[in-house]
Amino acid sequence: MFDKILIANRGEIACRVAKTARAMGVKVVAVYSDADAGAVHVAAADEAVHIGGSAPAESYLRGERIIEAALATGAQAIHPGYGFLSENPDFVRAVEAAGLVFIGPSARAIDAMGLKDAAKKLMEAAGVPVVPGYHGDNQDPEHLSGAADAIGYPVLIKAVAGGGGKGMRLVEKPEEFMDALASARGEAKTAFGNPAVLIEKFVAQPRHIEVQIFGDGERAVHLFERDCSLQRRHQKVIEEAPAPGMTAEMRDAMGHAAVRAAEAIGYKGAGTVEFIVDGSKGLRPDGFWFMEMNTRLQVEHPITEAITGIDLVEWQLRVASGEGVPMTQDQLCITGHAFEARLYAEDVPKGFLPATGTLSHLRFAAGARADSGVRGGDTISPFYDPMIAKLVTHGPTREVALKKMAQALRETQVAGTVTNLAFLGALCGHAGFARGEVDTGLIARDLDRLVTVSEPGPQVIAQAAMAALNLLDAPGWDRGFALWLPARRRVTLDWDDEPQELAVMVQPGGTVRIQTGDRAVEAVWQNGWRFDGTPAAPWVLIGGVVTVFADYGRAFRVVDPLDRAMAGSAGSGLIEAPMPGLVKAVFAVAGQAVSAGDRLAVLEAMKMEHALLAARDGVVAEVLVGNGEQVEAGAALIRLEEDAEDAA
Repeated sequence: MFDKILIANRGEIACRVAKTARAMGVKVVAVYSDADAGAVHVAAADEAVHIGGSAPAESYLRGERIIEAALATGAQAIHPGYGFLSENPDFVRAVEAAGLVFIGPSARAIDAMGLKDAAKKLMEAAGVPVVPGYHGDNQDPEHLSGAADAIGYPVLIKAVAGGGGKGMRLVEKPEEFMDALASARGEAKTAFGNPAVLIEKFVAQPRHIEVQIFGDGERAVHLFERDCSLQRRHQKVIEEAPAPGMTAEMRDAMGHAAVRAAEAIGYKGAGTVEFIVDGSKGLRPDGFWFMEMNTRLQVEHPITEAITGIDLVEWQLRVASGEGVPMTQDQLCITGHAFEARLYAEDVPKGFLPATGTLSHLRFAAGARADSGVRGGDTISPFYDPMIAKLVTHGPTREVALKKMAQALRETQVAGTVTNLAFLGALCGHAGFARGEVDTGLIARDLDRLVTVSEPGPQVIAQAAMAALNLLDAPGWDRGFALWLPARRRVTLDWDDEPQELAVMVQPGGTVRIQTGDRAVEAVWQNGWRFDGTPAAPWVLIGGVVTVFADYGRAFRVVDPLDRAMAGSAGSGLIEAPMPGLVKAVFAVAGQAVSAGDRLAVLEAMKMEHALLAARDGVVAEVLVGNGEQVEAGAALIRLEEDAEDAA
C-alpha cells in the first residue's frame, strides 16, 4: 500500500478521497488554485501545494505542475478524482513516465473508450449490445442523412468526442436533419475541437441505467446498477440504486455485458458502463444497449457504496497498489435501496442559472450522508461547478429511502445563495417518480409544476419579521419594545423584489400580533415560538438577510428605512452579466439593428455557456465588452439606443 498519494482535484471528491486514504493510514497531498487557498479539501490533507490561478486551465488542468507537486512532496501515486484530468490518457502517460502510479485505468483503456464511435465498434466485437446507428468515418452530410433514413426517425446526432449533452441534437423528421447536423457540429467543434458526429436510433421512452464495474487489469466484477434517468438536459439530478423494476434476469444480462466491456480493454480500477434502456414495455434483457463507458469514479458512486457496503475508493487504492479485485462476483450482494440528490447553487425559476455567493450558513440533515467540499463561510466560485453537496440516503426499501431523502432535503439549511433544494423536494414528491415510473423525459414533461415557487406563507413571513427585529430570543424578547412607546414596531421585508411593511404588536397576555397585508398572525411563546399554532422553523439573520428554513429556505432582505430608491438603469436596453464569468463571444456591433430574442453575446460561467439575448427590438448603441474579458455579476455588456418609450 502507498505511504502518500496526491489528489489531483478539488471540492467534494478531493475530500471524499482524502477521507478514505487517511482512514487507511495513507498520507494525502492536496493541490489548490488561487481561489481554493482556504478550501475544505486543503484543510483535509496532510500537506498542500499551490499550482496556479483560479481558472482550471491555470491550475487543475496543468498536468505537468501536478506531477511536479507529487514528486516534490514524495507522493507515490496520483488519484485524479473525476473531471479535469481524470480521463486524459496523455496525463496518465506523463504520470507513469515520471515514475508515479496513476490510480485509475491505463492510458490504453481510456483511449479505447474516449471516442464514442470507436468504443461502440469495440463493444460490438466484445458481444455487448449497441444502439442501432452509424459510427463510421464518412462525415459527408448527404451520407449522414442517408444513414439517418436507414436507421429510421427519430434519431440522435451525437458528437463522437462529446459529453454533458454538448454536440447532441434530436431530429424527428428528415427535413430537420441538415440544420440539426450543422448546429451539432458547430457546438462540438467549440466544445471539443472535433466536429465529427455519429447517428443513433432515438429510444422513445428511454431510461439511463449504468453498471458500476471494477477491474484489476485482467478480471472484472460488477457492483450492480444505478438508475440515472432523472435528468435535465442530459445532466443527472437524482440517481438511485438499484434500478426500479429491475428483474434478476435483466440485471444478470446487463452485469455480464458490463464485465465483458471492462475485460475487453483490460480495465483496471473503478469505471461505469452506461446503457440506454427501452422502458416502454418494462425492463427486459433484449431492451438495453451500450451508450458509453466512463473510465473513472462517478459522481454518483456513493449510492453503490450504500447498497453494497463497499468503499470504492479503498478498492481503488488497493488495486492500484498491486492487489487483485478484493471480492468475487458471488460475494457481492445488494442490501436495501439508496438515493443521491445533487444540491447546487442555482436559480431554478430563472432557468437553473448557476449562482455564486457566500454560504453564510450551511447545515446538512443528520439522517443523510453529505459529501461536500464547502462549509459555512465559503464562497461559491464562478470558476468551478456550483455543487454544494451530494446528499445520500439509504433504507431497507425504495419507499423508505425516498422518504428519508425527502426529509433530508427539508432539513438541509443553506443561506447566502439560492439553491435547487425546493426543486429536488418537488421531484421527491412527484407521484410518478415515487411509483418508480422514471424515464429521461420525466422532468421536461412536468417542468412547469416542478419549478413553481409558491409565495411564502403568512406564518413564515411573520417569523421573519420578528427575527428581523431581534424578537425571537427568549427569555427577554419583549425588551425589543420600549416602555415609553406604544408596544408596536414596524419592519419592511423584501422577498422576490416585493417590499412589504409589517407591523408587530404586543397583545394583552404577552402574545404578539404580526400584521402582514390584510392577514394577521398570532405568535405565542410556549417553550418555543408558535405562529398560528405552527412551531417556528430554524432561522438565521446574517448581513441584513433573514433566512427562515421552512419550505426549503425562504430569504427576506431587511429594508433599511433610510435607504433611498435607486434610480432606474437603462432598463431593457442594457444587457448585463447575470453572474461573474468569461465573455466567450460577442455578436453585436454598434449600429446593428437587433430584434427581441437575438443572441448578442455568450457568457461562460460555472462550466456552462449562457446566451445573452436582446430583450426588445432596437439598435446597438455601444458594445462595452470584448471577447475573452472576465466580468462581474451586473456588469454592463451591451447597450441599446433609447426607444420612444424610454425617452418618454
